[in-house]
Order: sequence, then C-alpha cells, then structure tokens
Amino acid sequence: MSASGAVEAGPLGAAAAPPPAPAQPPATGHLFRPISAEDEEQQPTEIESLCMNCYRNGTTRLLLTKIPFFREIIVSSFSCEHCGWNNTEIQSAGRIQDQGVRYTLTVRGLEDMNREVVKTDSATTRIPELDFEIPAFTQKGALTTVEGLITRAISGLEQDQPTRRASEEAIAERIDEFIVKLKELKQVASPFTLIIDDPSGNSFVENPHAPQKDDSLVITHYSRTLQQDEMLGLQAEGPEEKLEEEDLRNEVLQFNTNCPECNAPAQTNMKLVQIPHFKEVVIMATICEHCGHRTNEVKSGGAVEPLGTKITLHITDPSDMTRDLLKSETCSVEIPELEFELGMAVLGGKFTTLEGLLKDIRELVTKNPFTLGDSSSPGQSEKLQEFSQKLDQIIEGSVKAHFIMNDPAGNSYLQNMYAPEDDPEMKVEHYERTFDQNEELGLNDMKTEGYEAGLSPQR
Repeated sequence: MSASGAVEAGPLGAAAAPPPAPAQPPATGHLFRPISAEDEEQQPTEIESLCMNCYRNGTTRLLLTKIPFFREIIVSSFSCEHCGWNNTEIQSAGRIQDQGVRYTLTVRGLEDMNREVVKTDSATTRIPELDFEIPAFTQKGALTTVEGLITRAISGLEQDQPTRRASEEAIAERIDEFIVKLKELKQVASPFTLIIDDPSGNSFVENPHAPQKDDSLVITHYSRTLQQDEMLGLQAEGPEEKLEEEDLRNEVLQFNTNCPECNAPAQTNMKLVQIPHFKEVVIMATICEHCGHRTNEVKSGGAVEPLGTKITLHITDPSDMTRDLLKSETCSVEIPELEFELGMAVLGGKFTTLEGLLKDIRELVTKNPFTLGDSSSPGQSEKLQEFSQKLDQIIEGSVKAHFIMNDPAGNSYLQNMYAPEDDPEMKVEHYERTFDQNEELGLNDMKTEGYEAGLSPQR
C-alpha cells in the first residue's frame, strides 16, 4: 500500500483482465510520488483495520500535515461504523530532535484553552498548582488543545470510577474531588500553569502571536540525560565511552608479585578510590595464600600539594572513632595527652578509621621487640601498660584527647562529619613548608624550569 494514497487498488478481478493498450508514461517516470505536507492536493489515505472495541472492520485514515512554525506530523484517525468507537492519534513524521523541549504555558483566560497542542507519547504533562502529572508513555500522542488535554485527563480518571466505588470507596471519593478541581480549571477562574516536557523535542504548544513573542509561553531547549536517551531508545557514543572509562576506574586491577614474608608468588590488588571532599587515592592490598600474610598500603593519586596540612581533632565522643582517615607516608601523628608522637613513614600509608589507626599504634608500641624481654629496661613494661590503658580509654570515648595529623605533603585526610559545613571539633590548617621539610620530601633538588640546559653535553 502506498503511504500517499496516490495509487488506488482496483477490483479483485482486474488482475485477470487483459492489459489495456500501452499509454504514454508520466513525465516523472514513477508510479509513486513522494508525499509532502505542503501539497495542497494531499488526500487522506484510508486503511481497513480492526476495531479494538467490537473487533469488527473499521477504517483508519492517515494524513501527513504540517503545523505552522513547527514541523510535519502524521495524523491517524479511526472510526467504526458498527459500534461508533473512534480514536485519534498523532506521530512525529520527523526524527527525534537533538535536544529535548519544555513548554511552560501560563493559562490566564479562555482563549488560552483553545491553543493547539501536539503531545507525543514521550512527553510528560504537569499542572503544578494541582500537583498533577501525566507520566511519559502512559498516553498515546495527540493533536488537541489545552482544554482537550484536561478533558482527556478527566475521562481517564472517570473511566475506572465505578469499579473503585465498589472496591475502594475512599480512593474513589478523593478522585471525584480531584476531577472537580480539573473541571474548574476549564473555566479558568484563576491562572494556572501547564508544563509539557518532551525529551524527544517533538511536542508543540501553539503561539497565537507567531512570529511575535508570546509572553505567556516559555520554551526551553535542553540536553537529554543518559536515562532519557535510553528511554527513547537512543545510544549515544560519547556517554558509552565515558561509561567504559568509568568501569575501568571502578575495576580492581591485579598484578603478580612476591610475598614480603615467605617470598612465595602472591597477587596484589590495586584500586582507585575517590574520597569525598578530598582527592583520589590508590589502595593496594597483598594477600599470600601460602603463609597467610596480609598487607595494605595507600598512596596518594595526586601530586604534592603547594601547602602542608595540619589537622587537629578534639576527640569528645565515641562516634569520632568511626571517622574515615587517610594517613599518607609523609604524615606524622601526635597525641599530646599521652606525650606520644609517631614520625613520618612509620606504619606507612593507611586508609582506615580513627579507631583502626589507634589500634595499629597500640599494637606497634606494645609489641615492639626492643621494649620486651631482656632488652627492656626496669619500669618500661609498666609505662607501656599504662600507655595501652589510656589509649583504650580514648578509643572507648571515656577520655577526651587531641589527635593531630601533620602532613607536609598535604595528602592526608580526616573525615568531616558535618561536610560540607565546618566541623566544630576539627581544625584544618594549611602552612608553608620549611626548607627542612622540603628537603625530606626531595623537593629542594627538583628542577622544573630550565632543566634542559643541564642535559647539554659538556666539552
């Protein structure tokens, strides 16, 4: 069948009749001509189709037309002469647009109710004043008016009311009250807002003042989200590539190494982790299946910061122990109440909680071989036991203390429980590094400008 209806089918017996005398071919040389919405001789194409109400044969009429200042659409109208059922739908005759469109119409009078509206099946309709929404793909596309949209919504709500009144009377009464509000909108007793949001960009609300500006109508074009592209069945190449890169970043990378304890072949897992309100770090974990040795290490994923960082936390509550903590290799730790200081590179880099780090410190101090056995001095065991008890009291939250992290490289982190607001119990200071600190970090010997001169051969 031709979509244009330019060629009509003859009687069924015409195929057996002898062919007529050859006639002069048309000037175009084609039996079918392309249809155009601007063709004044355009006639609807009729198709015999099945009625969805009585399941008898009815007639569907298709017409390609063009809306002024918009684009071409296909109007489909069905009517059944047996039961009288009819239905009208529209479809866009063009492609999905590059951007979505949102029409915001302020309805102030009855003349606004007569504006023509093209609503595709992918469009969402909202009336904010009633907190009313018709989601996308719950209705077929329609060529109607603003009043027709509201009438269609009323008909949809009234359709199942008899069933609701029999089974859920309370819900039916609430829907009846809402239907009354929708009917009041048709009288435009007070202004209201109609929003049609179509990610495909093929919906339309008439501007009766075109080509002049309409003060009551705001048209907004926007870029679709990935979810909207998926809803429309589109596959965007750019976002897919980004997703693949993101999947690689979320993947745990593995490489072979040797166990530092038994030197047996082992495997190290490595993953990039983005710490909220901080930066990206690299977490590395090694597990040996032969001797059971486990180790983990954290390295900063970025460069040395321009300023050093000093973080001071006043531990006042047991919940402070759950704060996430990143201690880089260049960070020293101090607890003034215990007269304790942990130097740089001790314990290595760690990504743990405050409680986890304090337990690692307790294990490091109490199980130091130089402070145990014959090598220990008199009274040293009592001091270690006292230190361990005080540290346990801090972990339990029964004793308040200050926890200080000093990182000249600026790559350490302590979670702010009130982020993005300031934490009243935590103080973060940034400072200029001294010459000695730059020396420890190896920054004094770095030459980032004019280094090519040092590479020239000397004679």
